[in-house]
Amino acid sequence: MATAVHKRLRDDILALILKPGTVVSEKELSAAYGIGRTPVREALLRLSDEGLVEIIPKSGTRVTPIPTHRLPEAILVRKSLEDITTRAAAERASVSDLMSLRMLIQRQTEAAERGDEEAFHTADEAFHAEIARVAGYPGIWSLVQQVKTQLDRYRRLTLPQEGRMARVQSDHEAILAGIEARDADAAAAAMAAHIDQLRLDMATIMKNYPDYFADEGEFDGWREATG
Repeated sequence: MATAVHKRLRDDILALILKPGTVVSEKELSAAYGIGRTPVREALLRLSDEGLVEIIPKSGTRVTPIPTHRLPEAILVRKSLEDITTRAAAERASVSDLMSLRMLIQRQTEAAERGDEEAFHTADEAFHAEIARVAGYPGIWSLVQQVKTQLDRYRRLTLPQEGRMARVQSDHEAILAGIEARDADAAAAAMAAHIDQLRLDMATIMKNYPDYFADEGEFDGWREATG
């Protein structure tokens, strides 16, 4: 039960349905889910360990701001890991693998045409996961998921940018072109440029959503402001 509650809350936090600073009530969650408070408490403790909520004694539980100091490192680690999977995919991809990757890009195109950011994000994730599977290293994608938790919240904020979804699609086309050509260097370079765009967009996104971010030294001030 606690696992299901944890997944639901985690998904809502990463999708920014529960925004940074949102108060999360153990009592209200228990009532909403029709369960006891113990599994809810366990789920919140797990989220706290992941840095997604902060349990403040005598004050309550709130969704944490996105920690800006962790984003550059997450981007760097992700770029390094996906360099491995992209190069390997360029060497190993079969015709059916290429068709699968092409289908996921098409799914993104359809989502973008509908303006469906959630479906677009899901197809985006699936594209990267499929590259890891094609490479023969699905476990590397599991590692990427572990390091990009906070990065995913930031990524959601980039999607409403004008032209953002089209740019992501173009990036994916370039990555797939390199894989199709068996050109590991070209595919890896396209992947690196794709992921590095997250770093280049940081200043703009932080300016547009200043209340959603906090640096390491700013967390105490955030606690006081939201307390």
